[in-house]
Amino acid sequence: ARAEQETTTFVRNLMADFAERTGLIGERPSTRYLWTDAFAVCNFLELAHRTGDKTYRELALHLVDQVHHVLGRHRADDPRDGWITGLNDREGERHPTKGGLRIGKALNERGPDDPFDERLEWDRDGQYFHYLTKWMHALACAGRVTGEPHYVRWARELAETAVDRFSYGPGSGRPQGMVWKMSIDLSRALVDSQGQHDPLDGLVTCLELRHAASRLGEVAGPDLDRQIAHLAVMTESQPLATADPLGIGGLLTAAHTLAQLTLAGVSGYGGLINTVLDASLPGLEYESRDRDALSMPADYRLAFRELGLSIGLRAVKRTRELAAQYPGTLDSVSSLGPRLERLMHYAPMIDTIEGFWLEPANRSSRTWKAVS
Repeated sequence: ARAEQETTTFVRNLMADFAERTGLIGERPSTRYLWTDAFAVCNFLELAHRTGDKTYRELALHLVDQVHHVLGRHRADDPRDGWITGLNDREGERHPTKGGLRIGKALNERGPDDPFDERLEWDRDGQYFHYLTKWMHALACAGRVTGEPHYVRWARELAETAVDRFSYGPGSGRPQGMVWKMSIDLSRALVDSQGQHDPLDGLVTCLELRHAASRLGEVAGPDLDRQIAHLAVMTESQPLATADPLGIGGLLTAAHTLAQLTLAGVSGYGGLINTVLDASLPGLEYESRDRDALSMPADYRLAFRELGLSIGLRAVKRTRELAAQYPGTLDSVSSLGPRLERLMHYAPMIDTIEGFWLEPANRSSRTWKAVS
């Protein structure tokens, strides 16, 4: 209990600093970044649940509103203005995610005639599919907590747009796939290589959104059936094993979400749970052997990638708890037991990673400050 209280206090302080530093509260201008903001919404909602303080719920919903009004609209340094959907103000308010959401990078996107610069592209705006799926999940969480179906409707409108605009099919002259980065208005690809786990990420998120809409009795908005079928085909043909800590964490988190959906009555994905868990093992084995990776100074490490792995390993623990709570239910569709026990051998990495980044000196590093 004491450890949980200490964790809650730490997160309170961390999120209070985030809220002030990014202009969610106070006098500073609003500085929105979609990836960080998606995690922040979930943090605020969890703090409201743990503490009973409704202020955190209000902050989560205020952040949703800010993201839509900043990243759903064109930049101040862009000659275009208004909603990036092209909708008028009234319709834009009703459908703030229908045109996607900007990343929130420091520089404007590369123009159609500008030369490609790989280093500079990291700092340029546009849209990332894997950022959009994180925001879809955050909206689904907001809908579940508030009982308000419009949050899930916004998430499904975002999913429909993102899957359709980031994907290319056989008619393009190449196998089905997805581009990694699109322009702000989704009219052109900025980086046309594929994020390795984008199809899987999209599939699991769309399944989550379809289930969330069903639970809320929300019939308005896209049903996502076509998008789910399309993503399933791409996922089936995509190799999933990776040595990237963030990617490994994403696989483990996806497996946990699929397990939750299976227990909720979503059928047909037991085999995919097995596939995803199996794909995480080579990377975990590599990560555990590479002693340099988790022993380097903070300036040579990226916290968000390592913490993504830690989140994934925590998801393994939760999946194991679900399997124990509902004996036989998950194993009837997926042979989870032996896989989860094997994965639990890597659970000590959680304390190694989180202990390192809990040290104040390590959070003063240039890499922490550059991405936080």
